Amino acid sequence: MSAPDDAHWLARAIELATQNIADGGGPFGAVVVRDGRAVAEGQNRVTANLDPTAHAEVIAIRAACQVVGDFSLAGTTLYASCEPCPLCLSAALWARVDRVVYAADRDDAARGGFDDREFYELFSRDRETWHIEIEAVRPDNAPAPFDAWLAHEHRTDY
Repeated sequence: MSAPDDAHWLARAIELATQNIADGGGPFGAVVVRDGRAVAEGQNRVTANLDPTAHAEVIAIRAACQVVGDFSLAGTTLYASCEPCPLCLSAALWARVDRVVYAADRDDAARGGFDDREFYELFSRDRETWHIEIEAVRPDNAPAPFDAWLAHEHRTDY
């Protein structure tokens, strides 16, 4: 993609984010693009849908996967109105997005009341210092789902 293409798609992501506010959503928008065409768009619907995973990037990725008929979005670029949070970055990684381009950064988001810095910092600390307990409880059959997966002839590897 060229700089003018990036500017075009970022402008669209920003437009989606701004429009979404009037519709009861958060100030975030995203567009998945392949070969110079929008595959899908997303707007933040966390509060509107009462869904903490309904971030604009996640919604755009989900929609794009449905459009292309695959869980892989290899060959695409994800344009976001703001720097993606760890949830959205993880979704982009799992979707095999080639490139992520964003406009506003985490400092802009913090100024608007959306401070993801806490999560970025959390992942770099030892889990024992987290405010949420993360525990491994390992029954004898803990690996059974993976054994079944490996034995399944028609599995779709990812």
